[in-house]
Formats: sequence, structure tokens, C-alpha cells
Amino acid sequence: MQRVASASVRVAGAEISAIGPGLLLFLGVEPEDGEAEVRWLADKALGLRIFPDVDKPMNRSVVDCGGELLLVSQFTLAADTSRGKRPGFSSAAPPERARELYEQFAAELRDRYAPGRVQTGRFGADMAVALVNDGPVTFLLER
Repeated sequence: MQRVASASVRVAGAEISAIGPGLLLFLGVEPEDGEAEVRWLADKALGLRIFPDVDKPMNRSVVDCGGELLLVSQFTLAADTSRGKRPGFSSAAPPERARELYEQFAAELRDRYAPGRVQTGRFGADMAVALVNDGPVTFLLER
């Protein structure tokens, strides 16, 4: 999860999603992940106080400041790099399950926040993700 001034996704040279200030969420799904993790991550992403106000540099959530969200699937987050020089991906969920949880997570964010404030990449596509990191402020969320 990265706090951004802006972010966008291009597929085959065409921009498919773009946001202004808010959060860029990269989602990697592992085999043991399920609906409980989707709910927990949505709660954490929407509620984590990492945006500034006049008193503190990290005192408001993305919801508090009316920010946008861009969700991008990224199976490489589940890579095993402990052996050799080539990452292994056996610790990533099968594509069908990962797609299901990715779509559930996007729906959960839209249901809890605002449908028009949540954008997505394209699951399984070769995406070019551009971002202007604000801070930089980056967090790894794991349950």
C-alpha cells in the first residue's frame, strides 16, 4: 500500500485507470487467504491513518481526506526468493482463486467507501503502473 499524489495503469499502451491523491494498493493472494483476509484488508486500507492534517503528518485515513484508491493485482508479492536466483511462485494462490479474492476485495472497498473512488487494474494483464509516491509512505499489510 502506497500513499500517492497520483497513480495510473496502462494496458497495451492505453490508460485503463487513474487516480489523484489516495492509495495505490498492490494485492498478492496466497493459498490460505480467504474472505476474512479480504474484510480485514479493506478495513485496514480504508481506516489506516496515514494522511496529514494540520496537527500531524499521519492523522487521517483515505476516507477522512476523500482520497481515491487504485487496486492492482500483483502475484509477485507472493514470490519465494529464499533459494537460488529465480523466484518461485508456488506460494501464490492459483489464478482462479486469486481473481475471485481480488474481485471480492475491489467490491468490498467499493461497498464500504464509494464506488466512484475505487479504480482497478486488469487482473492477469501485463500492466504499466505509474505513480507519484507521496512521502514516500509505503506499508506492507499482512494479517
